[in-house]
Amino acid sequence: MRILLFLFCILSSFFLFSQENGKPWSLQQCIEYALKNNIQVKQNMLNEKTSEAALLQSKAQLLPNVSGNGSNAYNNGKKIDPFTNQFVNGSWTLSQNFSLSANLTIFGGLQTINTIKQNQYNLMASQSDVQKMQNDISLNIASAYLQILLSEELLDVARNQADITKLQVERTKKLVDVGNLPKGNLLDIQSQSASEEVNVVTAENSLSLASLNLVQMLNLDTIENFSIAKPEINLPADVILNTTSGQVYDAALTRQPEIKSAEFKLKSSERGISVARAGMFPRLTLGAGYGTGYSGDDVQLVGTPTISSFTPNGYITSGGQLVEVPVYNNYTTQTVSYANQYSSNLNKSVGFYLTVPIFNNLQVHTSVQNAKIARENAALNLRLQKDNLRKTIQQAYNDAMSSLKKFQATQKAVKAMEESFKYMDQKFTVGAATSTEYNDSKNKLIKAKSDLLQSKYDCIFKMKVLDFYQGKPITL
Repeated sequence: MRILLFLFCILSSFFLFSQENGKPWSLQQCIEYALKNNIQVKQNMLNEKTSEAALLQSKAQLLPNVSGNGSNAYNNGKKIDPFTNQFVNGSWTLSQNFSLSANLTIFGGLQTINTIKQNQYNLMASQSDVQKMQNDISLNIASAYLQILLSEELLDVARNQADITKLQVERTKKLVDVGNLPKGNLLDIQSQSASEEVNVVTAENSLSLASLNLVQMLNLDTIENFSIAKPEINLPADVILNTTSGQVYDAALTRQPEIKSAEFKLKSSERGISVARAGMFPRLTLGAGYGTGYSGDDVQLVGTPTISSFTPNGYITSGGQLVEVPVYNNYTTQTVSYANQYSSNLNKSVGFYLTVPIFNNLQVHTSVQNAKIARENAALNLRLQKDNLRKTIQQAYNDAMSSLKKFQATQKAVKAMEESFKYMDQKFTVGAATSTEYNDSKNKLIKAKSDLLQSKYDCIFKMKVLDFYQGKPITL
């Protein structure tokens, strides 16, 4: 029963996915899907996570550094007892040491604080880089989306013209059959019809390539069942640009992520100088330790020792007096227990440690100079990004103005060519015009309509680019 339920869930999910996959994609859906699945965006997001980890690590430097140590060793032969600090001889003996230590930097030239600030700016720069990549992908998706809409309309024009020509072939054939027109007219119009069928195939191929381009940008596995929604896009004949390139630039300067990224990187490089200069300052550290240990050479007397004699030779004290060493009898020794040693061998320490840099082979000086060079490079990069943005907006504004003028001009041309072709179609129907004149007029109309569609979508995209630089969302 569970297996059947599991298979039912899988089939239901597959059915729903297939059904959803067959629905037309809107521009917003395409952009959201691309931003979610694009590999370059994911790579930039990983860079952002790396910056987050670096920021977290720099903040952790404000905390104490705590470590524990332990050792367990066997020693044989002559050695120094770590607790009596005396040379002893013996067989294999066990020694153990355990300690806990902590260190906290009280002052280090504000290196940690400046590193935290620097990593914060690096994180904001990484976030801006992700946003820049997302903006680029959104524009590319919008361009590919509009190219499909243009290809679909061009295909409609090609099909409509092919249908009109087919009707004209039928009318011409009837006129030729009754002797009102020579057969040559029929052959010419049939040739025109065949040529327009080729135009339909060409338009279909262009649409297929445009769809394939968008599918590949979305990283979809297949182009089958893929289609886009067709929004109503009307571009009024009297549309105008109610802004200047300078106004667009001023608006973009505070919004575009590449400018923000360059600004954050400049601030990060300025903090980098402070981080490098911290190496010139003394470093004050608070340290504390706690430890104990065990030694197999630590023994204690068992029994009551008695003095049997004195050694013939004594030792000389610091006062120069000769003292004899007694010899003890009637006793034995045993190793002090673990518990007693661990409690009696406890050692504790706490202290302040000051490190003053005097000469470090010009390492700090070189680090400061490199940090200053990095700051100058970041400042130049910011200027470069602003210059590139200004040039890009100027070019985009000029392209928008040109495409708008072309759109308005082609609108007039289409109206004129429609009237001209209407008149030519009437003349050709009654035999007052040759097929060559008819085909020439028709081809001019087709070209005018194609130019109008291309200028329309080109103008729409160029104006959307200007809207994008002003912080407006990309919508149709």
